[in-house]
Amino acid sequence: MALSIIILAAGEGSRMRSDTPKVLHTLAGTPLLGHVLRTSHALGAGRIVVVYGHGGEQVRAAFPGEPVTWVEQSERLGTGHAVRQALPHVEPRDTVLVLYGDVPLIAEHTLRHLVALADESGLALLTARLEDPSGYGRIVRDAQGRVERIVEDKDASEAQRAITEINTGILALKADRLNALLAAVSNDNAQGEYYLTDIVALAVERGLAVVTASPRSLDEIMGVNNRAQLAELERSCQRARARELMLAGVTLRDPARLDLRGKLSVGRDVEIDVNAVFEGEVTLGDRVKIGANAIIRDARIGSDVIIHPFCHVEGADIGQGCQLGPFARIRPETRCAEGARIGNFVEIKKSTIGRGSKVNHLSYVGDSTVGSRVNIGAGAITCNYDGANKHRTQIGDGVFIGSDTQLIAPVKVGDGATIGAGSTITRDVPPGELTLSRAPQQTVEGWKRPSRK
Repeated sequence: MALSIIILAAGEGSRMRSDTPKVLHTLAGTPLLGHVLRTSHALGAGRIVVVYGHGGEQVRAAFPGEPVTWVEQSERLGTGHAVRQALPHVEPRDTVLVLYGDVPLIAEHTLRHLVALADESGLALLTARLEDPSGYGRIVRDAQGRVERIVEDKDASEAQRAITEINTGILALKADRLNALLAAVSNDNAQGEYYLTDIVALAVERGLAVVTASPRSLDEIMGVNNRAQLAELERSCQRARARELMLAGVTLRDPARLDLRGKLSVGRDVEIDVNAVFEGEVTLGDRVKIGANAIIRDARIGSDVIIHPFCHVEGADIGQGCQLGPFARIRPETRCAEGARIGNFVEIKKSTIGRGSKVNHLSYVGDSTVGSRVNIGAGAITCNYDGANKHRTQIGDGVFIGSDTQLIAPVKVGDGATIGAGSTITRDVPPGELTLSRAPQQTVEGWKRPSRK
C-alpha cells in the first residue's frame, strides 16, 4: 500500500516568545520541520502534506521547491481538525502516518515499524512511558491490557494522571478509516477542540484493532515548546552525532563540545579538538587534525591537513598537507594546493594558492592567483577593490613578496620576481628581477622631540 504522511505544523509556539514560527527554529543547523521532512522522504512517502498556520508564508518560503502539498489551517480548532484539512489530498486506500513539525528526532526505523503494524492490524499508536507524564495524554487500557482510549491531561481524573504511559501523537492507519473516525469526533472537551486522539476510543467502539509501539529512545518523541526544550534536544542530537563519528573512527577530544550542523564525511584517523563547529557539507580526508574553536562550513579538507585553533574556513578546497592558522580566515571560492601554508591572522578570499606557497602572517590575499613556492611576507595585501569593482592579482611561481607590500590590482608579478618590503606595486613586475618602491631614508640631525610645557 502507498504511504502518505501528514505533518502538523500549524502551532503558534507562543512559549518560544519569537517572531519566527516554531517549526522554523533550528536544531543542528536545520529547521525543526526540515528534520521531519527529511525523515518523511526517507520513508518513501508517495504524498507528504504539511498543514501550516501561524507564519505560514514564512514556513512555505523556507522550503522552496520542496515536493510537498501545503494546506493552510486558517482556524486552529485542534489536531483532529488539522488532519481533516489534509485528508482530501490523500488517496483513500493510502496508509496515513501523522507526524509533527516540532518533533524533529523521530527515527526512520521507529516509523517503519509503526506503519507495518498499521498495515497488519488497524490503528497503530506510538506510545512511551515517562517518569513524569505531566502535560501528555494518557493511554487508558482495560484489564487485559488492551487500549481503550486516550485521555488528555487537562481532562484526566486524578487516577488517570497517575498513568505513566503517554500518547506521543504519532499514529498510522488507512486514510478511509481515519476519515470516517474523524467525522465522528466532537469538540466536547476542556479546550473546545477536535482532538485527533478521540479517534482511539471510537476505533475501539467500532471493533477496529488498536496496537502500540514504542521508540528506542525518548529523545525521538520529545517536542519543542520553548527554547529550553530546544536546547535540550540540541544536546541530545549532538551527542548522537558525536557517537556516530567516534564509531566511524574519529577522535573527539571532548564529545560534549562538538557541534555538527550539517553533513560531515570523514576519512581515517581524523582528530577533532574541542568546540569545533561544522556547518553545511564538509569532507575531511585521512589524518586531518582540527584544532580547538575552528569553524568549518561547506568545505573540502584534504588528507594530512592541519587546521590550527580558531580558524574559519568557508566554501574552500584545502589540498593535501596544507596547514592553516591559528586565527586564519579562508573565505569562499578559495583553493589551497598541496602543502600550502596559511598562517596567523591571514585572510584569503576567492583565490588560488599554489603548491608549497606560504602566506604566514597578517596578510590579505583576495581575488588572486598565486603560483607555487611563493612566499608572501607579513602584512602584505592585494588591493583588489577600487571602490566600485573587483580586480585580480596574478603572482607567478617562485615569487618572494616582502613584508608590508601592497599590490594594487589589476597587476601581474612574473615568475621568480622579488618585491622589496614596504613597496606599493601599481604596474606589472617583470620575472626574475628585484622591484621595490620606497622613499629614500633620511635622518634629520639635531631634531628634538616636542615636550609638554
